[in-house]
Amino acid sequence: MQETTLGVAIITRNAAARLAECLQAVAFADQIVVIDGGSTDGTADIARTYGARVIEQTDWPGFGPQKNRAVEALTTSWILSLDADEIVTPELAASIRATLAAPAADVYAVDRLSSFCGHWVHHSGWYPDWIPRLFKRGAARFSDDLVHERLVFDTPAQRLSGKLMHFSYEDYEGVLRKLDAYSTAGARQRYEAGQKGSVRLAVGRGLWAFVRTYLLRRGFLDGRAGLMIALFNAETVYYRFLKLARLQETGGR
Repeated sequence: MQETTLGVAIITRNAAARLAECLQAVAFADQIVVIDGGSTDGTADIARTYGARVIEQTDWPGFGPQKNRAVEALTTSWILSLDADEIVTPELAASIRATLAAPAADVYAVDRLSSFCGHWVHHSGWYPDWIPRLFKRGAARFSDDLVHERLVFDTPAQRLSGKLMHFSYEDYEGVLRKLDAYSTAGARQRYEAGQKGSVRLAVGRGLWAFVRTYLLRRGFLDGRAGLMIALFNAETVYYRFLKLARLQETGGR
């Protein structure tokens, strides 16, 4: 019978802010692989300090392919995929260890709770957020999406107890950086899929994103953070379709 081992797969780029805490929380894993996309803030050194194997991969292929690189670099029988700003709580760590002692499924989802500029978000489409992250080798892989990648698998996922704490947006500067990066990647992904963009679509889709987040998904219950998330979603969608229209005009350049 094959020994049950756990590997942690992480991708990074300038992720020093939370990486040490992230790695400390999964010190029980048998292997940790960090695929670094060219950090300049000491991310790689932090990862090595906590025993991670660091692999430099600066030819950015998108989030999905980069995460698959991290998965493929592990040799363990089970894989836990994390972002560098996600912290496994002690309860979740205990649940993972207990599950691997007697697994009843090939894929497990974790209960992720995210923060926005210091506020934990319980509505706005952000929570509840059961996200598949623990899987048996060969049972799942990430989609090839440039952004908003997802884990692809065939069998039902079971749920683990304990939370995964996600420090997704630490400050307003980070919000603006991600808005620009996500809208650009989203536009490129849609362009390659043959979708169309226009100013009218940008305005209409942006307004709908605000209404959906703030009203239908009850973002107003998250207070100021909910309003900011709704505006962030609206602007991301708005610029995504403007950038898509621009790609059409320039032939993808």
